[in-house]
Amino acid sequence: MIKVDQEKCIGCGLCAGICPETFQMNAEGKSEPVSQEVSNCAQNAGASCPVGAISL
Repeated sequence: MIKVDQEKCIGCGLCAGICPETFQMNAEGKSEPVSQEVSNCAQNAGASCPVGAISL
């Protein structure tokens, strides 16, 4: 299950830029998953999160 820790997320948008089919920015400016498919781009986005807010 793909999760984004809303407390850790700083809203940089890197994950949504890397994998827009899995992540989007919500109304609070934080990332949220829009898919639960653990694709290569989702894994890359998770690994690229500067604060480690994404768990796959």
